[in-house]
Amino acid sequence: MKIKKGDKVKIIAGKDKGKIGKVLQVFQSRNLASIEGLNLLIKHMRPRKQGEKGQRIEFPAPMNLSNMMLVCTKCSKPTTVGYKYIESGEGSKKKKKKFRICKKCDQTID
Repeated sequence: MKIKKGDKVKIIAGKDKGKIGKVLQVFQSRNLASIEGLNLLIKHMRPRKQGEKGQRIEFPAPMNLSNMMLVCTKCSKPTTVGYKYIESGEGSKKKKKKFRICKKCDQTID
């Protein structure tokens, strides 16, 4: 997955185009993610008990991952994501670990 929970993303299409937000949740099977404070929808809730009032609840609706770009933590620019394998360990216990990298500044993204 190129975008993970906690990443900063910039919206490149839709009603919130150009805004930056933090990823709250990623739905991997449906290729969707919800972003904090963006793509807000209003849900009307009926009163459950007598004497209680109805409510309007705003919540961030999930949007497609193709409509967002990851913002690099090092260069603070929206970028495409690449992958790089980096070896760690010593001797016969060397392991390759996969890291996400920024295509603009070539730095690893945590």
